[in-house]
Amino acid sequence: MPDSTRESERILREAKQSLAVQRDGGTHRPAKGSIGKGSAELKMKSLLAKVRNIALAIVAIWLGAGIAGAMFDGIGFWGVMAVVVASSVAVAVFSSFPKVKIPKRAELTQGNPQQMVARTELWLEAQRPALPPPAQGIVDQLGVQLDALGLQLQGLDGAHPAMAEVRELVGEYIPETIDNYRKIPAHLRTEEHAGKTADERLTDSLSKLSGEVDRVTRRLAEGALDDLAIKSRYLEYRYGGAAALEDGMPDTGVPLPDFSALPTKQER
Repeated sequence: MPDSTRESERILREAKQSLAVQRDGGTHRPAKGSIGKGSAELKMKSLLAKVRNIALAIVAIWLGAGIAGAMFDGIGFWGVMAVVVASSVAVAVFSSFPKVKIPKRAELTQGNPQQMVARTELWLEAQRPALPPPAQGIVDQLGVQLDALGLQLQGLDGAHPAMAEVRELVGEYIPETIDNYRKIPAHLRTEEHAGKTADERLTDSLSKLSGEVDRVTRRLAEGALDDLAIKSRYLEYRYGGAAALEDGMPDTGVPLPDFSALPTKQER
């Protein structure tokens, strides 16, 4: 029988390493020009819609030209030119439609966690060019962190306390901080006021908010780690015996459930 104790240790170790990676910004890098996977997917949907519309328009134009040619024994040189021009116009028109709609602040907290994260990332991207370079770097980091947070929120009940906290953090505090900064005239943002410039205060505030997003993500992930630890300890008890569980399992800090009512391998 394989050594399940070592396997449990490996699973727990890899899970903790994954949590540490997410804390440091994650390994995922979104598509160029996007700060996160959610906003990149929204842009991809828009691009695919444009390609579909262009393809349908060109097929319709050339199909119509073919039918006209069959009815009138050809469409002639000018008919061909008209088809080419119509195709070019269709490409030009549908290349810019539909446009990616930048969500309004009131829309950021709407929908499921994935929609909320994607909208917030898209909104942050639109604000990014107006921010100082240090703040732009934090916005990029927030994109990756929001992706990780969205994954942790999947399947979470809407009434869960974490959901209200996330909606407030992501949909109110982050955009409100940036909106307050953008209300300040550009020439005053680098002037010191009460000990700091507006640029410095924005960077400090976004750093704290980034840390809070990370804290919520880690708190939710640690719940999953606890579940994994309990499951691993249960499997060790069920298939390796209670003595092997007590002697061989590392101390994860998770209390051992009461497995006394379950049959051991010897009893089965």
